[in-house]
Amino acid sequence: MDKKIYGMPLIILALLVCFLVMCNPFVMVGPGERGIKINLGHVQPESYGEGLHTIFPFIQKFRTMDVKTQRNTLTTAVYTKDIQQARITYVINYNVIPEKVNKLFQEVGLDYESKILTPVVEGTIKDIIGKWNAQDLIANREKATGDILFKLQNSLSDNYINVTDFQMTEINYSDVFERAIESKVTAEQEALKAKNKTVQVQEEARQKVIAAEAEARSMAIRAQALAQNKSLVQYEAVQKWDGKMPQYMLGNSVPFINVTAK
Repeated sequence: MDKKIYGMPLIILALLVCFLVMCNPFVMVGPGERGIKINLGHVQPESYGEGLHTIFPFIQKFRTMDVKTQRNTLTTAVYTKDIQQARITYVINYNVIPEKVNKLFQEVGLDYESKILTPVVEGTIKDIIGKWNAQDLIANREKATGDILFKLQNSLSDNYINVTDFQMTEINYSDVFERAIESKVTAEQEALKAKNKTVQVQEEARQKVIAAEAEARSMAIRAQALAQNKSLVQYEAVQKWDGKMPQYMLGNSVPFINVTAK
């Protein structure tokens, strides 16, 4: 009798352990996760944070969703406004809004990336890129990237997804179009070089004209002054004299400068 009495608690404990192992009423939510409790098929209107939680076996179920920042690198094909095909490689950073995991699970499920995220992202990229001509897109990549990020943030927030960053890392066109762009850029550079050379030649010619006009005016002023003042003629001669008296082969000569004192 005493053995039965002492053995009963052990049996109960063993049954309890078996129950706990088989039914597992405890669930764990890890770092960077949120939990969703499902009660008889109904998603509960709250999310559960990190730590240990309990459920009623056979009545409640528990699911977890990652709310840490995710980083995806993908490539998609698009057309520009001028019907040039391009392959856009992009990087997107996003996370599920922690307080809305139950809503996302209820409305979309765990596979929200393929059902919501990717279609919205690719649709937005096609919409924004389709507003730019191919060559303009290269020069305005930053503007196009900002437009895509802004639209994604607005669209996906309604689906309980927070987009924190978006970048277009590569824009690849067809080889034919790439060669056409290179040829156009080369032609523009050559044209600019020729234009600059023309401007340089015109400026040099203008400077020569200015110098010639200045010299002509100077000569005219000097000629007028010499005609009006004979002593100035002698002054000019002195300025050019090298100090040697002129040599004459015949007779008396008159010096080229009048040195008679007044």
